[in-house]
Amino acid sequence: MKTYNNLYPELCSYDNLYLAYKQARKHKTRKQYVIEFERDLKQNILLLRTELLLHSYRPMPLKTFILRDPKTRKISKSDFRDRVVHHALCNIIEPILEKQFIYDSYANRKRKGTLAAIKRFECFKLKASRNFATIKGTKNTKGFVLKADVRKFFDTVNHQTLLRIINRTIKDKKVMWLIKTIISNHKTDKPGTGMPLGNLTSQFFANVYLNELDQFVKHKLRAKHYIRYVDDFVILHRSKEALQSYKIETDHFLKKTLFLELHPEKSRIFPLYRGTNFLGLKIFSHYKVIQKKNIRKFQQKLEKLSQQYETGTTSYDRIYDTLEGWYAYTKNADMHNKRKAIMSKAAEKFESEISTKEIDRYLKNIGCIFSFCCAVHESKYVVHKEETFI
Repeated sequence: MKTYNNLYPELCSYDNLYLAYKQARKHKTRKQYVIEFERDLKQNILLLRTELLLHSYRPMPLKTFILRDPKTRKISKSDFRDRVVHHALCNIIEPILEKQFIYDSYANRKRKGTLAAIKRFECFKLKASRNFATIKGTKNTKGFVLKADVRKFFDTVNHQTLLRIINRTIKDKKVMWLIKTIISNHKTDKPGTGMPLGNLTSQFFANVYLNELDQFVKHKLRAKHYIRYVDDFVILHRSKEALQSYKIETDHFLKKTLFLELHPEKSRIFPLYRGTNFLGLKIFSHYKVIQKKNIRKFQQKLEKLSQQYETGTTSYDRIYDTLEGWYAYTKNADMHNKRKAIMSKAAEKFESEISTKEIDRYLKNIGCIFSFCCAVHESKYVVHKEETFI
């Protein structure tokens, strides 16, 4: 395995920290803490750089709040300058460690995400069922799925195990010091465990940590049809007995190697024809629908954004991005009428508004038309000149 050293100077460079600042401020330019950081931007970045170089950097205490949607989650929020450091760190180590990830890990990765994971599930569903072959004497599709969840993953990640996994590749002691400083800033009842929900580094380290599980499932169990999204994963197979064996061996590996365990109630084996709850969809053999709880959740979110818009605490751009994301997501489900009803209601409410994205697209189209007309005009002019010359 290739190892990497002497990464810290690049991590602490002004250019990397400035890029990290731009990444951290994305979609948050109106936030007061961003405005305050920008008042003396160069000095703040240089101060952060000095602290990192002298190893005097200490992250601010995390701000925590409870989110119920409907599951109760404890979200921890880092100070803005700490988020800059998180981006600076990930800019350096993510391209290195990303190379070790399997193809079918879909959370928090470029060109992946929920839509790609759902499409992959449908591909595997076709293979596991042998092109939707039916059980003899019924119309039910063959094949089974192990739908599993790692129990309290973010609360139980072992820091020493995480550091050991990263240190196999990253040999720079200063980078390792920074990683240790960041993860130890999250205080729990059991010291040396847990990562905060809501941090960029937590999302990335989750992939690093559970890549050990991915490698085990793919190379030791040799499971072909495996997909993981954060701490949820599925394995599809035509044999229920094979999946039962996978489940036992996976749980044993998690306990022995990663100090984790499968959730006993959320890790079960189902026939494919009954439908699988995966990433907000209920996926059946020949169609898929959005889970009702997710429709209610989106409607509540849209209502909240509308209220914030009316009070001037959010922009139409944010509402447009939310609607655009929802439309792209629901296009993968068979719910044309429901989607149309929700989008029509939103269109009526914001009939007189136009987003920055829409303006940019319009100007881009105008620019393309103008360039085309100029090219046509120029070609006509050249032909005319040639004819005149002849």
